[in-house]
Amino acid sequence: MEKRIRLGLMGGGLSSFIGIVHRIAAYMGENYTLVGGVFDIDHAKGNEFATQLGLDLSRSYDTIDYFIQQENQLPVDQRIQVVSILTPNFLHYEMAKKLVSAGFHVICEKPITVTVSEALDLQVLVQKYQVVFALTHTYTGYPMVRQMKEMIANGVIGRIQKVDAQYYQGWINPFIHDEEKRKGVWRLNPKMSGQSCCMGDIGVHAFNLIEYTTGLEVDKVLADLDTMYPDNPLDVDGSTLLRMKNGSKGIIRASQIATGEENNIIIAVYGEKGALKWEQEHPMYLKHLQEDQPAQIYKPGNGYNSAFAQESTKIAPGHPEGLFDAMGNIYKGVAQAINGKETRSGSFPTVNDGVRGMQFIEAVLSSSSQGQKWVQI
Repeated sequence: MEKRIRLGLMGGGLSSFIGIVHRIAAYMGENYTLVGGVFDIDHAKGNEFATQLGLDLSRSYDTIDYFIQQENQLPVDQRIQVVSILTPNFLHYEMAKKLVSAGFHVICEKPITVTVSEALDLQVLVQKYQVVFALTHTYTGYPMVRQMKEMIANGVIGRIQKVDAQYYQGWINPFIHDEEKRKGVWRLNPKMSGQSCCMGDIGVHAFNLIEYTTGLEVDKVLADLDTMYPDNPLDVDGSTLLRMKNGSKGIIRASQIATGEENNIIIAVYGEKGALKWEQEHPMYLKHLQEDQPAQIYKPGNGYNSAFAQESTKIAPGHPEGLFDAMGNIYKGVAQAINGKETRSGSFPTVNDGVRGMQFIEAVLSSSSQGQKWVQI
């Protein structure tokens, strides 16, 4: 039996929602053991978190530099092997750069960085130091998204004619109309969030899903973004027209002021022979549409699915799987790569997907700022 991979965290402590998601995902496949990290900017809180999990307090560090120094002094069979970066956006680049350069494998929350130039720099470093780098576009881990990807690749719906992706949330709506309240939302602060809020946070997920499932690359974008108020520096809503490199068209609609919406991401891909639709709030169902035929529903855990989809399912048909399971599939793919095993294309998003995401974000911002002009990615 292979030894479990020693995992470290940057952030993700105490009340962190995304930290819980990553920890459960890592535990799922029994491939990892959480050993240590820099769990909080407040070292005392980081130690409190480590104590709650029964971790060795000597592996609860106060800074990333001390983490790297101390871990690299340990014998190879004891030091942390892979580090998950779960901090606000503005910290991703510096942390990833230091970790990759020190030889650690990295699992990073998106966006990978806050600029394209930083993302390209990381791409070079990952290649130079030959480490595994994964970006957690979590929705690519759902079995039915992977089934969708395989069906499209196998020509089930024919040549793609149109793609339509929507990601609607409403959580910023209660804050956006009050100047004081919105000052307390870190995603609306460019110093922490980067150049974009809505498109950088959720629109890029829709973009990634389009390129992941279709195998196509977006060539140009035309975007119209909304900040709602002149003194609010970042977008909270937007629509983006797409031109794919194969000539097909598409659209991304993203909003964090869609009142009453929770986490409504939907992707539909229309081909000459049929269409496929998937919704994150109903992740068990992949809908296949055809002319003059009743709609077909694909569900995980069944033998009619592709090998990739079946490998991504953990329990018997009819038992719901969700976000933790999707993230778990990404961690599973990373573990296979770290252990030198062959991985399927699409087992986990890579640094290249991070670069594409940042190129999309900057192109969208450029298009909108120029009065809705087509901009090439």
